[in-house]
Amino acid sequence: QVQLVESGGGLVQAGGSLRVSCSRSGGTLSALDVGWFRQAPGKEREFVATIKWNGVSTYYADSVKGRFTISGDNAKNTVYLQMNSMKPEDTAVYYCAAVLNRSRFFFTLPMEYPYWGQGTQVTVSS
Repeated sequence: QVQLVESGGGLVQAGGSLRVSCSRSGGTLSALDVGWFRQAPGKEREFVATIKWNGVSTYYADSVKGRFTISGDNAKNTVYLQMNSMKPEDTAVYYCAAVLNRSRFFFTLPMEYPYWGQGTQVTVSS
C-alpha cells in the first residue's frame, strides 16, 4: 500500500516563497506519477502540478505556471513543490497524490489518483 505524507506547509506573506514536500513509502509500484492538488474552503479540489515517474516531465495548472516548480528526488522517494511569488489566492490545503501511469499523458483530475496524503495547510497573507 502506497503511503504519502506531506510536510512544509505554513504561513507566508504575499510575494514570498514556500516549499512543500511529499514523501512516499510502501508499495512496489515504480511507475508512479505524483500530483499536487489544493483545496480552499468552500471550493473543489483543484489540480496544481504533476510530475511523471521518470522525474523529468512536468505539467502545471495555468494559475501557477511560472511561479511553482515541481521536482522529484527518487533516491529519497520525495516530490517537492516550490512555490514562489505567492498570492493570497494560493491559500489552501495542499495534497499530494499518486497514480500508476505508464502512458505519456498527464492526469489532472482528482478521481484519477487512488493514493492521497493527508494534506498540509498553506496560508498566504496579504
